[in-house]
Amino acid sequence: MPWTKVFLNNKELDNDGVNKGLRSISYKEALKEAHNLMMDKDERVFIMGEGVDDPGGVFGSTVGLCDKFGRDRVMDIPLAENGMTGVAIGAAIAGMKPIFVHMRMDFLPMCMDQIINHAAKWYYMSGGRVNVNIVIRSIIGRGWGSAAQHSQAIHGLFVHIPGLKVVMPATPYDAKGLLISALEDGNPVMFVEHRWLYDSIGYVPNDIYTVPIGKGVVRRQGKDVTVVAISHMIYEAMLAAKELQNEGVDVEIIDPRSIKPLDEGLIFESIRKTGRLVIADVGGKMVGVGAEIASRVYEDMYGFLKGPVRRIGLPDVPTPCSSVLEKAYYPDYKDIVNSIKTLLS
Repeated sequence: MPWTKVFLNNKELDNDGVNKGLRSISYKEALKEAHNLMMDKDERVFIMGEGVDDPGGVFGSTVGLCDKFGRDRVMDIPLAENGMTGVAIGAAIAGMKPIFVHMRMDFLPMCMDQIINHAAKWYYMSGGRVNVNIVIRSIIGRGWGSAAQHSQAIHGLFVHIPGLKVVMPATPYDAKGLLISALEDGNPVMFVEHRWLYDSIGYVPNDIYTVPIGKGVVRRQGKDVTVVAISHMIYEAMLAAKELQNEGVDVEIIDPRSIKPLDEGLIFESIRKTGRLVIADVGGKMVGVGAEIASRVYEDMYGFLKGPVRRIGLPDVPTPCSSVLEKAYYPDYKDIVNSIKTLLS
């Protein structure tokens, strides 16, 4: 099971270093709070998905919302992902603000026609007259032998699609702020959560606030090497930086928060300082998010690089079930440490 992560220093692990006077809550509580506040604020916001009204409430992120808002606004749905995604898109076109929840990203391929050919395109096909204001939440990450069909991180597929935005918050602060931003964006947003983040703790304001889509943040300042870490890999990068600090290596860590649009300016600025880049993703390396970031760096920042870009990601095989094989399959802070040492040598 994932260890609980507690972050007391917002300068490294939350937005803009704002931490005074803010209480700390978990990632899943931050998600639930964003739902609650936005449903109170706007009657057009509603939730639909398999198990959203269960006692478990999608790992705790929708617990109690059905009791408060009723089944007209917190709707359990049948096992018909493609059709129900069409219903959600139709509601968005009609002016509603649906949050469609998938407990696992593995089920999104059944909705690809609706997401790619409808949600992503209606704004452009209508000449800007029709907005599809839908947020599609999906969860990635391993645990309890989830294996090949219940733990896939296929966020890179959606980055390829024009008309979609893709966000991957790593902290409770960003989980709440980005969900609110996604609901107010007016466009379809893929909201990707890592299951191992749900119990992490961070400072979160009580009220409604937003985190801008497309703006990353520097989690840790450094001068020797830049690590762009995505989602859960932020925490592994922090562990790597702590270990390397004892060896005199100063690591800068960047959290993109949004992978489409990508804050490439923030990454480029860091590379001008460090000259070295390691990219740590929670998905596959082949044609993945890490590959996209690396290609942009090579195109525009090649003259600043002191060595090759190193990428860390999942092997090009389906996820194993065995806990022993999982340990070999999933990268961690040791892989980041080794990549950095290779660059420096």
